[in-house]
Amino acid sequence: MVLYINPKEIDPDLAVSDIVNGDYRTADVFRKYGIEFCCGGKWPLRSVCEVKNLNIDTVKKELEESIRTISLPSSLRFEEWDIDFLTDYIINVHHEYLKDALPGARDQLERFVDGHRDKFSYLPDLQKCFVELSNETFPHLQQEESIIFPYIRQISHAYHNKEPYASLLVRTLRKPVENIMNHEDEFVNTALRRIRQLTNCYTAPENACISHRVVLSKLREIDNDLVQHLYLENDILFPKAIAMERELLNQED
Repeated sequence: MVLYINPKEIDPDLAVSDIVNGDYRTADVFRKYGIEFCCGGKWPLRSVCEVKNLNIDTVKKELEESIRTISLPSSLRFEEWDIDFLTDYIINVHHEYLKDALPGARDQLERFVDGHRDKFSYLPDLQKCFVELSNETFPHLQQEESIIFPYIRQISHAYHNKEPYASLLVRTLRKPVENIMNHEDEFVNTALRRIRQLTNCYTAPENACISHRVVLSKLREIDNDLVQHLYLENDILFPKAIAMERELLNQED
């Protein structure tokens, strides 16, 4: 069961910068409409919409949707999910999120670093590390969706249906699931540890502007998603697949 928590209502008389200070996720909406939310975001939302000839109700609705909180109960038993359902969940929730979030965060970070690299010496290293993480992630997602997950589904179906060709399927189609699991885990965890170190666990400096805080909050959001993503794959999905592979191969021996 997914719990939807009603969003807070946006006060149109609040300054744009105060709205972003209240929830960093609103920054994406302001960026979409070309509304300054950092140092120049002192005007009330209502006034900004009037000046830009924007429909205040439309912008307000999008802002409220951006801060809608979706909560998953901690009691969910991911380890008991059917493999087809689990792989669909990983693709439709985590992969789709990363495909959208990584390019946006990369562009956002690039713009911020260009204007603040002289003020904060850690920013170039942070940008380099995040770009490497992003570049490594996209081919991996594609490989999982086109090769690894279909293979795991085939193995699961053959295993549970006790198909006579199951062990042959493993021998002829086996993919390096363990190698992928170990490589991904090592690379992503190393990158995340470095990013956390550079950002002091996403803690904004005292003299940080709103844009600085928004960037760090977005990186923390991506970090949280990747941790959950890796848990579902490396602690549940891949071990299940490896165990089925080994059992099928042992039956053949």
